[in-house]
Amino acid sequence: MNQNDKIFARALKVLPGGVNSPVRAFRAVGGTPLVLKEARGAQVVDAAGRNYLDFVGSWGPLILGHAHPEVVAAICEAAAKGTTYGAPCKDEVLLAEEVISAYPGIDQIRCVSSGTEAVMSAIRLARGATGRDGIVKFSGCYHGHSDALLVKAGSGLATFGVPSSAGIPADTTHPTRVLQLDDSAAITDLLRREGDDIAAVIIEPMPANNGLLLQRKQFLQTLRDETRKAGALLIFDEVISGFRIARGGAAERYGITPDLVTFGKVIGGGLPVGAFGGRADLMAHLAPLGAVYQAGTLSGNPLAMASGLATLKVLNRDHGWKQLEELGAHLDATLGKVLESSPAPARLIREGSVFWMSLQPGAAPRSAEAIEAEAAQRYSKLFHSLLKNGINIAPSAYEVGFLSLAHSRADIERLAATVEQSLSA
Repeated sequence: MNQNDKIFARALKVLPGGVNSPVRAFRAVGGTPLVLKEARGAQVVDAAGRNYLDFVGSWGPLILGHAHPEVVAAICEAAAKGTTYGAPCKDEVLLAEEVISAYPGIDQIRCVSSGTEAVMSAIRLARGATGRDGIVKFSGCYHGHSDALLVKAGSGLATFGVPSSAGIPADTTHPTRVLQLDDSAAITDLLRREGDDIAAVIIEPMPANNGLLLQRKQFLQTLRDETRKAGALLIFDEVISGFRIARGGAAERYGITPDLVTFGKVIGGGLPVGAFGGRADLMAHLAPLGAVYQAGTLSGNPLAMASGLATLKVLNRDHGWKQLEELGAHLDATLGKVLESSPAPARLIREGSVFWMSLQPGAAPRSAEAIEAEAAQRYSKLFHSLLKNGINIAPSAYEVGFLSLAHSRADIERLAATVEQSLSA
């Protein structure tokens, strides 16, 4: 038993399933998870000393790569002055100014400590601002593990929310409606029937938690138009897409401005962070100005703020999004071509620096219901073949991959060549 396996065996005794987040457990692909001990650039090293070319990037925040020198320096400088204050600090103001200047249509943000917390708070704000209880979400979109949103669709086009986890009272999800993605008629019909009861419609404008389910701009525009007619708020969950697919996220890329937005991942540069924002009139409903309560001891943590600021500084200075788009185009030309010519059904789906290998025939799926279960079995074999050859991708057929500024064209070519070899076998 190597050191990696020994540590995970100990983890199984003290952590449920041996992990602190379920997808890390390798249950979807089988085998023993990697226990990582260090990472730098585009490489990670496990406890047994094995190196891997990494396309997980801690699930998205490491847009500059692991342990970027300027981010590490900013964190160390901040830590030397104190790790938390529980009071305002200058860097939270600077980060807020940077986020607001980049993202269309928002006047203020509030920082929190996770994407789940950001979405939970945005939903509460939407309800408080509108005086309504109803929420509409879409199957295949993940908005964190808060009770009201951890629901799945039933058999109809629109259903009452059914909890998809034990421990959630049915009454908690009763006001939640679940629709399929890419169905303009369903959302239009629901809002025209129940619009007076709907506080908000929430969507990942680039759904990236159930495969990469790229949406038509016309569908997103329908959401914008119909929520306005109903007096409901449109919330973009940009925890993954924010500051990754463009400086102004999906709102900039698709030219559609939501009422509220949630952030995470990139704006913390690898430290725990989240934020939600919107117009000043909506944000004024938050305490201490308004009646919607939200608080957090570590909100605006000085280390996280420094890390996020350093990350955004490098992206702006080095034309990061342009570089990432060029890397993405090279991924299309290499890995995309390999998948297209594969003897098994496969295709590359990409938006900016986010990509997904869809291992099923036919057009790229736009809804969770269009994903075939058999594709997950094929993915498991591909995953282990890549891991054996020193490439780390997500341990789930439904999770996406991420490029970073630390990746080179040669790294992408290595990924493509290894995938080609694996699919041939």
